[in-house]
Amino acid sequence: MKVLLVYPLFPKTFWSYEKILELVDRKVLLPPLGLVTVAAILPQEWEFKLVDRNIRTVTEAEWEWADLVIISAMIVQKEDFIAQVQAAKQRGKKVAVGGPYPTTLPEEAEAAGADYLILDEGEITLPMFVEAIKNGAENGTFHANGEKPDVTSTPIPRFELLELDAYDSMSVQFSRGCPFQCEFCDIIVLYGRKPRTKTPQQLLAELDYLYELGWRRGVFMVDDNFIGNKRNVKLLLKELKVWQAEHGYPFRFNTEASIDLAQDAELMELMVECYFDAVFLGIETPDEESLSLTKKFQNTRNSLTESVEKIIQAGLRPMAGFIIGFDGEKTGAGKRIVQFAEQTGIPTVVFAMLQALPNTALWHRLEKEERLRNQDGNINQTTLMNFVPTRPLEDIAREYVEAFWDLYEAERFLDRNYRCFLMLGAPKVKAKFKMPSWVDLRALLIVLWRQGIKRKTRGKFWHHLFSIIKRNPGVWEHYLTVCAHNEHFLEYRQIVRDEIERQLNEFLAEETTLSSATARKTALAS
Repeated sequence: MKVLLVYPLFPKTFWSYEKILELVDRKVLLPPLGLVTVAAILPQEWEFKLVDRNIRTVTEAEWEWADLVIISAMIVQKEDFIAQVQAAKQRGKKVAVGGPYPTTLPEEAEAAGADYLILDEGEITLPMFVEAIKNGAENGTFHANGEKPDVTSTPIPRFELLELDAYDSMSVQFSRGCPFQCEFCDIIVLYGRKPRTKTPQQLLAELDYLYELGWRRGVFMVDDNFIGNKRNVKLLLKELKVWQAEHGYPFRFNTEASIDLAQDAELMELMVECYFDAVFLGIETPDEESLSLTKKFQNTRNSLTESVEKIIQAGLRPMAGFIIGFDGEKTGAGKRIVQFAEQTGIPTVVFAMLQALPNTALWHRLEKEERLRNQDGNINQTTLMNFVPTRPLEDIAREYVEAFWDLYEAERFLDRNYRCFLMLGAPKVKAKFKMPSWVDLRALLIVLWRQGIKRKTRGKFWHHLFSIIKRNPGVWEHYLTVCAHNEHFLEYRQIVRDEIERQLNEFLAEETTLSSATARKTALAS
């Protein structure tokens, strides 16, 4: 069996980072870990080719070569997912699909023309699919029926199928699931509330393979909550610490974790000793009433401000997710989020309007209340809310756009970044010295030119850089890297403004038309 694995395009999002990736001559931030894991689970006598459409298009020779096309996608990739299913079918290919989007909305994948729907987690449903293929099945839907796999049996992903030079970071996964119950989150729907982890030996074997393939850049632990099972994570980190030291610290790690990380000093210390230098935190909002309403109770137990400070002081740069549009939210939520980011010195703020994702607790509640506006739900920063909020949508949208604009104003971003890195704990490890490449030097020169000479930020840029070198010298390279991130955000905030204003104008026009039609009906009836 010759299998073509296809990963659909992402629209421009907060994480696209096009301007930053251009600086370092790379195409995409992260690879499709799911597809290379699928390739490892399927029979190894099969042949595989992988095309990430975020890097390049599928060639006609590749379409022709394939006996079977497998496509995996998240909801945000919906448009290109459907296009790729249709492209494969037009060429007479059998198509199998899986991943979060088909699992959540299988009827849409089927309507697009997919022959096989491999839903839920592949460790369970891929063997079902293989058995069906062997028995000559021309189509089929394969469910896990609520069963969650033991991920200690998950094989090493087929990383060699990736065009490694195109990616800025690699992805590995230690755990699935999250113990919390946030109303808007689809992770607990897809993977459950009992975090399942691999063994330390499994994860280290994956790192061994990446090391053998020559990878020497960042690695993102894509767990939706890396610390969901703290006991097992600490066991991993103790062994990872030794592995990193023996290999000369070839990888810098980033991950996602709940804010209660701040209450575990040992865990934070272990992470920094393993060369973790950044962590994404789901803060969502500084409004405690909204946190309680959405059942994000883990964010209400301790001061959010103090928690962020502890994480920074431990040596982990925070990236944080925020949401506007919760039920009962008071006017000015956007300004309060900006104020919180400024107060805590969080440089990278991932900000979006609340979306009701299919099959989440929020989705079911709003459906019962007849407040859903449409069936689509994605967590893109350029998407208007897909339900009727408790305050005017126009107010929320305008607050959102204004706050996003303010967060990534050039001087404000530089100041916030500066305050963070003054406080940031210095690295506890020292990687082997590596001569910078011409690509890295060119990227540095471009950032120095744009931010240190060309823009009005130049005075502040040089003051902050020299101050960091003097006052916290161990973090200056990391600091400069994050300065470069605003090359993306300065452009992306304009995309957010244009897209939200366009969608809002369409929404208001529809509302006006609907109101006029209702008024005419009322007049005729009377």
